[in-house]
Amino acid sequence: MSDDLKQGLEGVLVTESELSKIDGDAGKLVYRGYTIEDLATGASFEEVLYLLWHGHLPNAAELDEFTDAMVEERHVDDDVMQTVEQLADADENPMAALRTAVSMLSSHDPDAETDPTDLDANLRKGRRITAKIPTVLAAFARFRDGQDAVEPREDLSHAANFLYMLNGEAPDEVLAETFDMALVLHADHGINASTFSAMVTASTLSDLHSAITSAIGTLKGSLHGGANQDVMEMLKEVDDAQQDPIDWVKTALDEGRRVSGFGHRVYNVKDPRAKILSQRSKELGEAAGSLKWYEMSTAIEDYLKAEKGLAPNVDFYSASTYYQMGIPIDIYTPIFAMSRVGGWTAHVLEQYENNRLIRPRARYVGPTDQTFVPLDER
Repeated sequence: MSDDLKQGLEGVLVTESELSKIDGDAGKLVYRGYTIEDLATGASFEEVLYLLWHGHLPNAAELDEFTDAMVEERHVDDDVMQTVEQLADADENPMAALRTAVSMLSSHDPDAETDPTDLDANLRKGRRITAKIPTVLAAFARFRDGQDAVEPREDLSHAANFLYMLNGEAPDEVLAETFDMALVLHADHGINASTFSAMVTASTLSDLHSAITSAIGTLKGSLHGGANQDVMEMLKEVDDAQQDPIDWVKTALDEGRRVSGFGHRVYNVKDPRAKILSQRSKELGEAAGSLKWYEMSTAIEDYLKAEKGLAPNVDFYSASTYYQMGIPIDIYTPIFAMSRVGGWTAHVLEQYENNRLIRPRARYVGPTDQTFVPLDER
């Protein structure tokens, strides 16, 4: 057993997976052998869920059956929705509200008490959780604004239905397609922090709801999912100051501030997902008649690449893409969870299939020769 210390487990192999492969030097990402570029432009989020959970892309009949089953699970029970409304009224953090709601979903899941390693039951539970998260999140956003929740529709895709429930009107084709693409891009990404959290929970033979709740809590942090919100707040700060974005970045760096959306633990070049979303951000800007956010983003990207050798990650361009779609900034990270639940579920299924308790060690560096003193002598 090696005593080499690997802070953050960097570079440590902890499992084998058939789900996603990342080539950090080449800037490539594949899900089960399919490039992210092909999936983002050619497959729906529902198809990608099927691919991750079942190991192959569905044919038309399989997709129809899977989609219908997902649609049937969109409704959320009243007591869960009441809790979501109470959390919105209390101005709870959206990720904290989502964490609470997902944990509550197990109380209404007919498979909640099944063997945690039962594959068929876990597929049903994963489908229910994934289908209900958009309903919960859209309701939370509306409750917070003093509006009623919008019931899900059965004739819209997973992506389009969320935008409908959020805004109260069906999105146009461009917005629905863009959001669907964003969900595909975020669906899985190897053994990232939140995925590892879900796997650790599952390795104890805890249930899927507990594993997903663990993952949501992990994604909440600004060093993981919260970065996309930080990016948009940064861009708005630049815009509000009416300052040249490069001058703003120079000042921020001189002050020791971190420019969000750059750098990645795995990628040494531009994140392939950022490439796709940067183009989509540009297209949305063109459609709206203003390229302000896109041009500001590319100016910052070009400067940091030239001066610091830094490349943007997916959060950098998902921020401006979501903003141009009218999505509230503080639900960017819950949207990340809405997508990544597909990957979390898939990795938990893999963990259960060949389970071994995940139990790393720590190197003890504390004192070793303390003398115990009874309480009345201290």
